[in-house]
Amino acid sequence: MINSSKHPITPDIINGIQQVGIGVSDTKAVFNWYRKHLGFDILLFKDEAPATLMTRYTQEEVCHRNAYLSLNMHGGGGLEIWQFTSRTPEKPKNPIILGDLGINAMKLRTNDIEASYASLMKLNLEYLTAPIVNKKTGTSFYFQDPWDNLVEVVQDRYRFSKTKQSIGGVLGAVIGVSQISDAIRFYKELLGYGKVLSEETIKIPQNTNSDKAGLYRKVVLAHSRPKIGGFGELLGPTQIELLQALDRNPIKIFENRLWGDLGYIHLCFDVHGMEKLRERATRLGYPFTVDSANSFDMGDAAGHFSYVEDPDGTLIEFVETHKVPIFKPLGLYLNLKNRNPTKPLPKWLVRTLGFHRISKDI
Repeated sequence: MINSSKHPITPDIINGIQQVGIGVSDTKAVFNWYRKHLGFDILLFKDEAPATLMTRYTQEEVCHRNAYLSLNMHGGGGLEIWQFTSRTPEKPKNPIILGDLGINAMKLRTNDIEASYASLMKLNLEYLTAPIVNKKTGTSFYFQDPWDNLVEVVQDRYRFSKTKQSIGGVLGAVIGVSQISDAIRFYKELLGYGKVLSEETIKIPQNTNSDKAGLYRKVVLAHSRPKIGGFGELLGPTQIELLQALDRNPIKIFENRLWGDLGYIHLCFDVHGMEKLRERATRLGYPFTVDSANSFDMGDAAGHFSYVEDPDGTLIEFVETHKVPIFKPLGLYLNLKNRNPTKPLPKWLVRTLGFHRISKDI
């Protein structure tokens, strides 16, 4: 096991977005599609187990699931592809309308938006918008994946390593909120999104099934992080887009459904200093609703995870990673527990995650 020297306790650090959780009905099919078409070809782990700590969000029932964590070495967060194995996951009762409370879409970065758009055009997707120029937040376009998950692709200069595809990992998320001022406080004070990239009142189509426009207050925030450590350089800079509907009363995307049902189930941040973060979250009025306390074990990875809710109940996960596999056949694991939390891992070491690359469908 690769280890490093102990370091004194420091305040909590948010290194970036580790992954977006997606509830699905077929983990293999979703992984294979995102691997083939969007470059999420690093399968860091797959695990099948009961979600014993999540009963608060599964009607007090211990549900069984399997989960794949896939990464894109271009840079950005990954995907936690999550499927119930003990029940049939439910889709939303009604089509999601932009501004509904919860994660409306995930944002993926690209360093060549024209090439990314052309590659997705070839897939004959049911929903794909033309790119819209935005100098403040990056030119972008939307598409809907084959399972009705809305995705925004955003022009972004950041790249951790060169890959075959222009599309990279998760840059951020579009989150529907009821009161944008309350949401800004949460994402700024607890998560560190203190930089406003843009703020506007706009009319945009409400969903992919209608041309009807809705009136929205839209604020795009960037993270202000003076220090990052661990996998921070792989995860890269991030954005949170808050969207408040001004002409209707939005509904909760997961109202009368379980965490783990179909759609975006959580936004997860890679952190260091979970105990300090717990104290700070409580002090700010956002106490942990789930806490694995000491450590969790997801097959090949281990660490400490917790959840909080934003003011509208959207689930935010924190993961402090203690161990990740580098090359299992030789028993090589990376121990992150005692290393300097403010120092990013060497790039050559992070690139060894390439041992987990999957080159064909599973």
